[in-house]
Amino acid sequence: MFEKEYKNKTIEVRGYKVVSGESKLIKIPIDRLPTGTLIEIPVYIFNGKEAGPTILLQGGLHGDEVNSVELIRRMLINKDYKIYKGCVIVVPLLNVFGFLNFSRDMHGKDVNRCFPGSKKGSLASRMAFYLMKEIVENVDFGIDFHTGGEQRCNYPQIRYTLEDERAKQLATIFNAPYQFASKLIPKSFRNACYKHHIPILVFEGGESLRLDRLSIKKGINGTLNILRYFNMIAKSVVIPEMEKGIEITNRKWIRAKYAGLFRTIVKNGSAVKKGQTLGYIMDTYGETSFKVKTPYDGYIIAVNNFPIINMGDAIFHIGQ
Repeated sequence: MFEKEYKNKTIEVRGYKVVSGESKLIKIPIDRLPTGTLIEIPVYIFNGKEAGPTILLQGGLHGDEVNSVELIRRMLINKDYKIYKGCVIVVPLLNVFGFLNFSRDMHGKDVNRCFPGSKKGSLASRMAFYLMKEIVENVDFGIDFHTGGEQRCNYPQIRYTLEDERAKQLATIFNAPYQFASKLIPKSFRNACYKHHIPILVFEGGESLRLDRLSIKKGINGTLNILRYFNMIAKSVVIPEMEKGIEITNRKWIRAKYAGLFRTIVKNGSAVKKGQTLGYIMDTYGETSFKVKTPYDGYIIAVNNFPIINMGDAIFHIGQ
């Protein structure tokens, strides 16, 4: 499925050319703050000497998902990950404005609902437009790093497009603890790339505005698995052995039947049995306590860490 003949090619971004065997940091100007301060997006390009695929590694599409930014940062500072074959384009932080404001959005708009974007649209739409035009046109496939939002902590997992066989194969190579197909969301980055026949994996791990060691570790190891598969990095780079990931075929959020204070008693990522108590919802005065039970055997792939729960809030994501 990946037997195509890759060719050494020069990568061009915003008029800057990066030839085979060259690495370069390109700063793309996006906008200015009201104070006049220029805002730029750093793009690292590592173009190996030998022919191979061009891969995009992207973090911070949502500004508050700092775990994705830290994951890529750690890969950048580790010089063992030198690219010898193919090319890796790295965008550690796309949504600079959201990052500065501890916000998922960019000026009130979700960049991941603005693709393919517009050259004359909102800032979020223009960001999406230039990402597609300047960077995505160069790549063969990519990994988009994310976290859970709204105090929801995702156990390390890979999501791929069901209709894309290459994406499924890449997900298997990545080998996250859990992997599953997820529907394409209109105007999302993954949807826009799918229309251009570019497979995109979405790695989810941790929660917004928090760093999660396990998710960072699993995200780095999975990325290295893909780079090793295509012989892009040195064989001397040590990749810890991981158990084969579990394929999830059915998943459902358990929602709170009552409002109150929420307390979990199981670990995120663990296997659970039908009828098992996962946590409790208690009133603030200590008069009532309701058990939260799982409806079937499965695995916990996400947990709501916020202790104050309203009726109908999603609290456990269970996969089978």
